[in-house]
Amino acid sequence: MSKSRIEQKEQTRRAIIDAAISQLSAEQSFAGLSLREVTRQAGIAPTSFYRHFKDMEELGLTLVDECGLALRQIMRKARKQFEEGGSVIITSVKIFMEITETSPNIFRLLFHERSGTMRALRTAVDREIQYFIVELTDYVQSIGYDKVSAYAQAEAMVAIVFNAGAELLAAKASQRKEIEKRAIMQLRYIATGAHTLHIAKSKI
Repeated sequence: MSKSRIEQKEQTRRAIIDAAISQLSAEQSFAGLSLREVTRQAGIAPTSFYRHFKDMEELGLTLVDECGLALRQIMRKARKQFEEGGSVIITSVKIFMEITETSPNIFRLLFHERSGTMRALRTAVDREIQYFIVELTDYVQSIGYDKVSAYAQAEAMVAIVFNAGAELLAAKASQRKEIEKRAIMQLRYIATGAHTLHIAKSKI
Protein backbone atom coordinates (compact mmCIF):
# COMPACT_ATOMS: atom_id res chain seq x y z
CA MET A 1 0.00 0.00 0.00
CA SER A 2 1.47 3.39 -1.01
CA LYS A 3 2.17 6.06 1.58
CA SER A 4 -0.64 8.25 0.26
CA ARG A 5 -3.14 5.38 0.54
CA ILE A 6 -1.97 4.62 4.08
CA GLU A 7 -2.35 8.27 5.02
CA GLN A 8 -5.78 8.44 3.41
CA LYS A 9 -6.89 5.31 5.27
CA GLU A 10 -5.66 6.76 8.56
CA GLN A 11 -7.43 10.07 7.85
CA THR A 12 -10.70 8.23 7.19
CA ARG A 13 -10.29 6.17 10.36
CA ARG A 14 -9.66 9.38 12.30
CA ALA A 15 -12.74 10.98 10.71
CA ILE A 16 -14.89 8.07 11.92
CA ILE A 17 -13.49 8.36 15.46
CA ASP A 18 -14.03 12.14 15.51
CA ALA A 19 -17.56 11.78 14.14
CA ALA A 20 -18.46 9.31 16.90
CA ILE A 21 -16.95 11.50 19.62
CA SER A 22 -18.75 14.60 18.34
CA GLN A 23 -22.14 12.87 18.58
CA LEU A 24 -21.82 12.01 22.26
CA SER A 25 -23.72 14.26 24.63
CA ALA A 26 -25.45 14.28 28.01
CA GLU A 27 -28.43 12.61 26.31
CA GLN A 28 -26.57 10.45 23.79
CA SER A 29 -24.41 7.54 24.97
CA PHE A 30 -22.17 5.53 22.67
CA ALA A 31 -24.58 2.58 22.80
CA GLY A 32 -27.21 4.77 21.16
CA LEU A 33 -25.04 5.87 18.23
CA SER A 34 -26.04 4.81 14.74
CA LEU A 35 -23.38 3.48 12.38
CA ARG A 36 -25.20 5.17 9.52
CA GLU A 37 -25.16 8.55 11.27
CA VAL A 38 -21.50 8.22 12.25
CA THR A 39 -20.44 7.39 8.70
CA ARG A 40 -22.63 10.15 7.27
CA GLN A 41 -20.89 12.69 9.47
CA ALA A 42 -17.49 11.20 8.61
CA GLY A 43 -18.32 11.63 4.93
CA ILE A 44 -18.11 7.97 3.92
CA ALA A 45 -20.51 5.23 2.83
CA PRO A 46 -21.72 2.90 5.62
CA THR A 47 -20.08 -0.08 3.88
CA SER A 48 -16.69 1.71 4.05
CA PHE A 49 -16.88 1.63 7.85
CA TYR A 50 -15.96 -2.06 7.83
CA ARG A 51 -12.61 -1.36 6.18
CA HIS A 52 -11.59 0.35 9.43
CA PHE A 53 -13.56 -1.32 12.23
CA LYS A 54 -15.08 -4.77 12.61
CA ASP A 55 -18.20 -3.31 14.22
CA MET A 56 -19.42 -0.47 16.45
CA GLU A 57 -18.08 -2.24 19.53
CA GLU A 58 -14.54 -2.12 18.14
CA LEU A 59 -15.03 1.59 17.44
CA GLY A 60 -16.18 2.03 21.03
CA LEU A 61 -13.08 0.28 22.35
CA THR A 62 -10.95 2.62 20.23
CA LEU A 63 -12.70 5.59 21.81
CA VAL A 64 -11.95 4.16 25.26
CA ASP A 65 -8.29 4.05 24.22
CA GLU A 66 -8.60 7.78 23.49
CA CYS A 67 -9.91 8.22 27.03
CA GLY A 68 -6.89 6.35 28.33
CA LEU A 69 -4.58 8.71 26.45
CA ALA A 70 -6.39 11.68 28.01
CA LEU A 71 -5.98 10.20 31.50
CA ARG A 72 -2.28 9.60 30.94
CA GLN A 73 -1.97 13.19 29.71
CA ILE A 74 -3.44 14.31 33.04
CA MET A 75 -0.91 12.23 34.97
CA ARG A 76 2.03 13.51 32.90
CA LYS A 77 1.03 17.14 33.32
CA ALA A 78 0.32 16.70 37.01
CA ARG A 79 3.61 14.92 37.74
CA LYS A 80 5.56 17.62 35.92
CA GLN A 81 3.92 20.31 38.05
CA PHE A 82 4.41 18.25 41.24
CA GLU A 83 8.14 18.17 40.47
CA GLU A 84 8.13 21.94 40.06
CA GLY A 85 6.70 22.33 43.55
CA GLY A 86 2.98 22.73 42.85
CA SER A 87 0.26 21.50 45.23
CA VAL A 88 -0.51 17.86 44.41
CA ILE A 89 -4.24 18.16 45.12
CA ILE A 90 -4.88 21.55 43.54
CA THR A 91 -2.78 20.67 40.50
CA SER A 92 -4.51 17.31 39.96
CA VAL A 93 -8.02 18.73 40.23
CA LYS A 94 -7.33 21.74 38.02
CA ILE A 95 -5.72 19.65 35.28
CA PHE A 96 -8.53 17.06 35.36
CA MET A 97 -11.18 19.78 35.20
CA GLU A 98 -9.33 21.59 32.43
CA ILE A 99 -9.10 18.49 30.24
CA THR A 100 -12.70 17.54 31.03
CA GLU A 101 -13.80 20.97 29.80
CA THR A 102 -11.65 20.89 26.66
CA SER A 103 -12.52 17.26 25.74
CA PRO A 104 -15.99 16.85 27.26
CA ASN A 105 -17.21 14.06 24.99
CA ILE A 106 -14.18 11.88 25.69
CA PHE A 107 -15.07 12.00 29.36
CA ARG A 108 -18.78 11.56 28.67
CA LEU A 109 -17.80 8.22 27.16
CA LEU A 110 -16.04 7.25 30.39
CA PHE A 111 -18.91 8.35 32.60
CA HIS A 112 -21.67 6.84 30.42
CA GLU A 113 -20.03 3.56 29.53
CA ARG A 114 -18.68 2.74 32.98
CA SER A 115 -22.22 1.59 33.76
CA GLY A 116 -23.44 1.18 30.17
CA THR A 117 -25.08 -1.76 28.43
CA MET A 118 -22.04 -2.89 26.40
CA ARG A 119 -20.00 -5.27 28.54
CA ALA A 120 -16.80 -4.94 26.51
CA LEU A 121 -16.87 -1.16 26.91
CA ARG A 122 -17.58 -1.39 30.66
CA THR A 123 -14.58 -3.68 31.04
CA ALA A 124 -12.34 -1.41 28.96
CA VAL A 125 -13.39 1.72 30.88
CA ASP A 126 -12.79 -0.01 34.21
CA ARG A 127 -9.35 -1.06 32.98
CA GLU A 128 -8.40 2.52 32.04
CA ILE A 129 -9.61 3.87 35.37
CA GLN A 130 -7.66 1.13 37.14
CA TYR A 131 -4.50 2.19 35.29
CA PHE A 132 -5.15 5.74 36.51
CA ILE A 133 -5.55 4.51 40.11
CA VAL A 134 -2.32 2.47 39.86
CA GLU A 135 -0.40 5.49 38.53
CA LEU A 136 -1.64 7.59 41.44
CA THR A 137 -0.87 4.76 43.88
CA ASP A 138 2.73 4.75 42.66
CA TYR A 139 2.99 8.47 43.33
CA VAL A 140 1.46 8.21 46.83
CA GLN A 141 3.88 5.38 47.65
CA SER A 142 6.76 7.55 46.48
CA ILE A 143 5.98 10.10 49.22
CA GLY A 144 6.19 7.54 52.02
CA TYR A 145 3.00 5.47 52.27
CA ASP A 146 2.82 1.69 52.16
CA LYS A 147 1.17 0.07 49.13
CA VAL A 148 -2.15 -0.78 50.83
CA SER A 149 -2.58 2.72 52.24
CA ALA A 150 -1.47 4.35 48.97
CA TYR A 151 -3.96 2.30 46.94
CA ALA A 152 -6.84 3.12 49.32
CA GLN A 153 -6.06 6.83 49.04
CA ALA A 154 -5.69 6.70 45.25
CA GLU A 155 -8.97 4.81 44.79
CA ALA A 156 -10.89 7.28 46.97
CA MET A 157 -9.29 10.28 45.27
CA VAL A 158 -10.04 9.03 41.77
CA ALA A 159 -13.68 8.41 42.76
CA ILE A 160 -14.01 12.00 44.00
CA VAL A 161 -12.33 13.52 40.94
CA PHE A 162 -14.42 11.45 38.52
CA ASN A 163 -17.63 12.35 40.32
CA ALA A 164 -16.62 16.01 40.12
CA GLY A 165 -15.85 15.62 36.41
CA ALA A 166 -19.26 14.06 35.73
CA GLU A 167 -20.92 16.88 37.65
CA LEU A 168 -18.87 19.46 35.76
CA LEU A 169 -20.14 18.24 32.38
CA ALA A 170 -23.73 18.89 33.41
CA ALA A 171 -23.04 22.14 35.29
CA LYS A 172 -23.49 25.75 34.27
CA ALA A 173 -20.35 27.83 33.86
CA SER A 174 -21.17 29.70 37.09
CA GLN A 175 -21.17 26.41 39.05
CA ARG A 176 -17.83 25.05 37.85
CA LYS A 177 -15.58 26.91 40.28
CA GLU A 178 -17.65 25.63 43.21
CA ILE A 179 -17.39 22.03 41.97
CA GLU A 180 -13.63 22.40 41.73
CA LYS A 181 -13.35 23.91 45.22
CA ARG A 182 -15.48 21.14 46.74
CA ALA A 183 -13.38 18.42 45.09
CA ILE A 184 -10.18 20.02 46.42
CA MET A 185 -11.66 20.19 49.92
CA GLN A 186 -12.75 16.53 49.82
CA LEU A 187 -9.33 15.41 48.62
CA ARG A 188 -7.68 17.37 51.41
CA TYR A 189 -9.86 15.54 53.94
CA ILE A 190 -8.64 12.22 52.54
CA ALA A 191 -5.00 13.34 52.53
CA THR A 192 -5.22 14.74 56.07
CA GLY A 193 -6.90 11.61 57.40
CA ALA A 194 -4.34 9.38 55.70
CA HIS A 195 -1.47 11.42 57.12
CA THR A 196 -2.95 11.26 60.64
CA LEU A 197 -3.34 7.46 60.40
CA HIS A 198 0.17 7.14 59.00
CA ILE A 199 1.66 9.07 61.93
CA ALA A 200 -0.42 7.12 64.44
CA LYS A 201 0.71 3.77 62.98
CA SER A 202 4.36 4.84 63.15
CA LYS A 203 4.02 5.41 66.90
CA ILE A 204 2.57 1.97 67.65
